Amino acid sequence: MELTWHGHSTWHVDVDGTTILIDPFFDNPKTSLSPSDVAEPDYLLLTHGHADHIAHAGEFADATVVATPELVGFVADEFGHGDTIGMNIGGTVDIGDAYVTMHRADHTNGANTGYEYDVGMPAGFVVSDTKPTQVADSESTTFYHAGDTGLMTEMRDVIGPFLEPDAAALPIGDHFTMGPWQAAVAVDWLNVDHAFPMHYDTFPPIEQDPRDFVREVEATGSSAEVHVLEADDPFTLE
Repeated sequence: MELTWHGHSTWHVDVDGTTILIDPFFDNPKTSLSPSDVAEPDYLLLTHGHADHIAHAGEFADATVVATPELVGFVADEFGHGDTIGMNIGGTVDIGDAYVTMHRADHTNGANTGYEYDVGMPAGFVVSDTKPTQVADSESTTFYHAGDTGLMTEMRDVIGPFLEPDAAALPIGDHFTMGPWQAAVAVDWLNVDHAFPMHYDTFPPIEQDPRDFVREVEATGSSAEVHVLEADDPFTLE
């Protein structure tokens, strides 16, 4: 599985040739790319309807959108997407060579383009190359994109032990989401091998030094390796 962070919460994921773009927002200071520089993905996963997560969804109109039913309906009307998969919290869908499980995120939601739209629950996604079951699979590779969220015990009680992510991308910006210390607790609870900070340094309220996140993870006693990625550089998760 190949992971590429494009700044903020925007990730490109390649699972055996199935390409996925999560929360496209390229107006952030970390990336040097514009949407036109990015190859059209097969699937577009949207965690929630805030502008800094769906801003460039319309630039990928040929991709199949995966989100809550309310949000896929909104982006289909707003941006003209013809192919959509509406799913909801707890569900798993297969998309090409990948499986995507939607889990809740503790956050707010809504889309405002002159009118306020209810676009469903905010979410995170667990992306895997095998279908999740109660039988542990040491051969699977699994990535958890937490979306915009606060710390929640489901990370400890459900996502970590049952969905078994190998790696997690977690917001550390504070103010609107978790900050470094709560995100570090999430790393420990999830029991992942790899952790990536995201959703920071985009706007003044969420400016953070990611080294604080590294130190906080170490303070939990977690053995996870924290990768502070440079935007647009691929990372191979094996």
